[in-house]
Amino acid sequence: MVKIRLQRQGKKKAPFYHIVVADSKTSRDGKIIEQIGTYNPMTDPVSIVLDKEKVEKWIKNGAKPTDTVKALIKKANA
Repeated sequence: MVKIRLQRQGKKKAPFYHIVVADSKTSRDGKIIEQIGTYNPMTDPVSIVLDKEKVEKWIKNGAKPTDTVKALIKKANA
């Protein structure tokens, strides 16, 4: 099963996330299929950059976003 989820980057206590498409069986920071965006919670306001075409393509192909990514997609579209 393919999921759209966050991949943690950055230093300790300074997180930065890549929004990626990955197999659900791989580890959080393991091998990915494609990177489709970024999320930076340390900026004010938070920075969400998404490639909307790729997100729609992967969801149509059956990828399931995690709850956190689903909320980020809604926030980015608002």
